[in-house]
Amino acid sequence: MAITRPTRVISKSWLAGLMILAAAAFAGPFQVSSNELDVVEVRSDFYMIAGAGGNIAVQIGPAGVILVDTGVTEKSDKILAAIERLSRGRIRYIINTSTDADHVGGNEKLSKAGQTILGNPGSSGFSDDVYSNSGAASVLAHENVLTRMSALTGQRFPFAIWPTKTYAGRAYPMYLNGDGIQVLHMPAAHSDGDSIVFFRRADVIVTGDTLDTTRFPVIDTAKGGSIQGEIDALNRLVDLTVPPFPLAFREDRTYLIPGHGFVCDFADLVAYRSMVTIIRDRIQDMAGKGFTLQQVKAADPTQGFRKRYGADTGSWTTDMFVEAVYKGFAGKGPKR
Repeated sequence: MAITRPTRVISKSWLAGLMILAAAAFAGPFQVSSNELDVVEVRSDFYMIAGAGGNIAVQIGPAGVILVDTGVTEKSDKILAAIERLSRGRIRYIINTSTDADHVGGNEKLSKAGQTILGNPGSSGFSDDVYSNSGAASVLAHENVLTRMSALTGQRFPFAIWPTKTYAGRAYPMYLNGDGIQVLHMPAAHSDGDSIVFFRRADVIVTGDTLDTTRFPVIDTAKGGSIQGEIDALNRLVDLTVPPFPLAFREDRTYLIPGHGFVCDFADLVAYRSMVTIIRDRIQDMAGKGFTLQQVKAADPTQGFRKRYGADTGSWTTDMFVEAVYKGFAGKGPKR
């Protein structure tokens, strides 16, 4: 018996219903407010805490709680309270994405509230102090983070906030809570100590300030940051991020937790990278023609993006961003 598909007229009401079903199928991150902080469910047992400085990622599993970044010091008690509402498990590991105070300020309080992932003190043959951060949760960062935090010049951080474990080179892999975790160094982007953290099974990437949906990227030239390093890092993120193709209405996609701002996906990331690249090209062209910094600023190379990402006041203004980009090209002669 032949089976045929019945023909039907698609009414406006039926089409509207289809759109509602599609929207329901793509639930996306779910957000609630908790004690002045915003807690966003990105995946099952994977959350973002916003409102305490830099965004904080929280992975929950059998081993306990894994954090990426810890917010500002002043919000540590509220951050800890939010985490305790999400899970009864102890904080077992903390990963820092940079040296920024709004990403590392809670290191001391949150690590001491946790417990080392390494087992009973002394069971490994090493002393408790040397091997397991005195029984507290380990704090991991790239070695450049510790170098800058402990430097005698510049912004010096209290010893209790320093990372207790560092990695060198391109990456540091681990496996926790049933998920392969890759901590990847992004050299010379926002700074020379940036890391992104890729949770492979959850398909979530925590980007730190390499991606910041609230402003132009902060290029900290004093700490080794550069515009080209920033674009290289964004390109690496694009390579790691899987878009929601071919079923764009479904939830299946890579999510990115930026240093500040909303949870992103591939389209958001590509749009941000395009913006940074366009501004880089404009400033590079003007610098190659011999424009001074003041002439470049007067030409408004951020035109078309300034309203969305710019600021005239605060810790990171549009003029500061333009100057940081210009420094990368000034004095290098005409663009070839």
